[in-house]
Amino acid sequence: MTGPTHLNHHHQVTVEGIFRHPVGHNVEWHDVLSLLEKVGTVVEKENGRFTVTVGAETETFDAPRHHDVDVQQVLDVRRMLEGVGITPESFERRQDS
Repeated sequence: MTGPTHLNHHHQVTVEGIFRHPVGHNVEWHDVLSLLEKVGTVVEKENGRFTVTVGAETETFDAPRHHDVDVQQVLDVRRMLEGVGITPESFERRQDS
């Protein structure tokens, strides 16, 4: 992947929520899943777990019991996105170009 330019506005809003400080508690799982499917590979297992590969990193996530992801999931997704250069600042730099 060469950068976040292929992400739509909805995905960009999700990225902003993931990188919000302090860690947001209102980042919805379906939004995160949509973003991860766009930037990586997502495989849903029979047990409700998702194996996600973004760049060279692979993580396994349990679908949250509620709509929102928990703090640890936000931090894990944030780390994966940073690893491939996707941050809110990467959108700002792109718009300034």
